[in-house]
Amino acid sequence: QAKPVESGGGSVHPGGSLRLSCTAPGFTSNSCGMDWYRQAVGNKHEWVSSIAPDGDTMYIDSVKGRFTVSQDNAKNTVYLQMTTLNPEDTAMYYCAARSGTCYLASSWYNIWGQGTQVTVSS
Repeated sequence: QAKPVESGGGSVHPGGSLRLSCTAPGFTSNSCGMDWYRQAVGNKHEWVSSIAPDGDTMYIDSVKGRFTVSQDNAKNTVYLQMTTLNPEDTAMYYCAARSGTCYLASSWYNIWGQGTQVTVSS
């Protein structure tokens, strides 16, 4: 089964910006939604943001006003624009396609990408 593929990670100074991309053929327009998660060393997976098929977006409080999720169905790609980055944003960022029976939340499961590393340091 195809999986999402993330790109765009890297190292930036505090206050910098990065744009992550998640290419997911067949998922961006056919999934129940696309999610971004992150995992810092020693921490659990943390949900960061979601975009629904209708374009509705959600964010964890710590990134509101700094991160923007968007999708381009023609390119089968979801983006996470990250601005005003700080060291607490350092983590491996994962894209996940939410699959299952979309109207039945209990049936949802994630198809995960391999992740892309974001490091914010001075």
